Amino acid sequence: MPLYRRVPKLKHFPLVNQKEYTIINVKGLSALEAGTEVSLESLLEAGILTTNDGPLKVLGDGELTTALTVRATAFTQSAKEKIEQAGGTWEVVA
Repeated sequence: MPLYRRVPKLKHFPLVNQKEYTIINVKGLSALEAGTEVSLESLLEAGILTTNDGPLKVLGDGELTTALTVRATAFTQSAKEKIEQAGGTWEVVA
């Protein structure tokens, strides 16, 4: 069988090792008090997140005005910049 027939097509081809993340935007963190340590568990306890779909990923949509310590599995580059501009720190946890 030729190679072009053995290679999976683009439509309806599932990702084999797809990672599922619990995502939150930076604007969702702006309601927290300054100096707060933010993690998946603390966001679930505060009621900001309602479900745990996997590790936490922080996206960069919105503005952040308070300095926070954010601990998550993944960050976008814009989220890292906005956290640092607000005077906070970010940390990648496994």
